[in-house]
Amino acid sequence: MDAALLLLSLWALTGTVSLQASGSCPERLLGEERRRTCPRPCRSDSDCGNKRQCLCDGQCGLSCVVPGRTCPWPLPLSENSEARLLSPTHSFSALLEVRCKPGFNLQNGLDATVRRCQGDRQWSGDEPICTEIQAPEHTAAPTCPLPEDVINTFSIHGDASIGTSIRYSCLSGADIVGSSENFCQDNQTWQNPHPICKMVFCRPPTEVEQGYVVAVQKTEYEVGFDIHYLCKKNFLLDGPQKITCLLNGNWSASPPHCRARCVIPAERSRVVIGGVKRWPFDVTDAMVPHGENVTFYCKHPRKQCSFTASQTCFDGKLQPPACYLEPTWLQYKLFPHRLVSEIDACEPGDVE
Repeated sequence: MDAALLLLSLWALTGTVSLQASGSCPERLLGEERRRTCPRPCRSDSDCGNKRQCLCDGQCGLSCVVPGRTCPWPLPLSENSEARLLSPTHSFSALLEVRCKPGFNLQNGLDATVRRCQGDRQWSGDEPICTEIQAPEHTAAPTCPLPEDVINTFSIHGDASIGTSIRYSCLSGADIVGSSENFCQDNQTWQNPHPICKMVFCRPPTEVEQGYVVAVQKTEYEVGFDIHYLCKKNFLLDGPQKITCLLNGNWSASPPHCRARCVIPAERSRVVIGGVKRWPFDVTDAMVPHGENVTFYCKHPRKQCSFTASQTCFDGKLQPPACYLEPTWLQYKLFPHRLVSEIDACEPGDVE
């Protein structure tokens, strides 16, 4: 398998130059490539556009492809396999190795396969599926016993058969105290005592300004411990209301923020809040909560009509839009029907 990988790597590094120059493609190195369509065929770069080159594209042969076109990377994590690039980047012609984890193999019996980044931005071949290697029932080898508390504490890598080794990893993600490997001896006993997992704790989270932490104050918190947050009156919680101590010793999320309300920067003009047109003095404290959108009315510079512009309250800050002009006291008292919030709206074509 290693010799094949070396050959494939050399092919990926040289294929974009020498193959095109020779005007032909070698026999395909990767079988069962998944192709729906092939790019336009060519014999030289002159057959392709400015951004494409005449390159060897697997079973499609010499085709017009974009050399910088990339395939998906990183790939989604798989429970039974690991993927790594064999090329510097994940662009066209790059090679990707998918290797099954110990105890698993592919349908063809191998433990690894190589995929190539094609011109259609897909990795060649079908998605590799690693399945657990099943030992023949009639040849089951004697094993060393694993106590229930060990099974419930560790993830065991290996089958605990006589003459083989196993590796431990803590289910909690904690560090192992003791040897992380063990050997099953001929007398069905383990060579070393089973290790233990170091206890994991989370450090106290940071305080939240204008907020409260609803939890018992401790210097460290156990895995699974929940902390709840509340904000003081007139402040809005922005972020998670609850965070949990995880198996890796970190909290499930960063602490939230308690955001302040905003004063509506208008007194003598109606605005739209929550879809309702209102006078600011009719709103409680003439303020809106964090995250609320406020729509202002602006006057057309040349016509007797109005158009709207919206701003959002963010942690106590709400600026009126540049087009908004606060009516004077005389305009508000003597000509209320002429206020910009009360005149007719502009036609859609009147506002750029």
